[in-house]
Amino acid sequence: MEMEQISRWAFIAFVAIAIVMGLVVGYMAFDKHPAGFNDPGVADADGWVTLIMLILGIIIGVTSITAKEALPFLIVTIALVVTSAADVWSPLSRVHELLYYWVTGILNYIVAFAAPAAVIIAVNAVFAMTKKK
Repeated sequence: MEMEQISRWAFIAFVAIAIVMGLVVGYMAFDKHPAGFNDPGVADADGWVTLIMLILGIIIGVTSITAKEALPFLIVTIALVVTSAADVWSPLSRVHELLYYWVTGILNYIVAFAAPAAVIIAVNAVFAMTKKK
């Protein structure tokens, strides 16, 4: 298996981890309602999962994204960050509170995974631009 295929599978696996952990920690937050993500036990789990996602994002940023993929990846990351910052998901709590916690958890972990990779890619792009001059 070549490195490109390993990188793609790693990326898919890391996104799957973000989804699963978003469901798990989101359920934990729902279970502690109304404290939610502010409950000490949930906050600890959230912190550890976020740390793991940051580390996985660094791995992807260093090993996987090629120069050709850099711009699309950065655009997607910007869209994810903007979407996570805008609280467009709060109406889901009117349907069922658990939906809100799940969506928030999943999106936060995907952003925690994508953001460090985007920083590494952006820094590499800046270095590449300065070498051209």
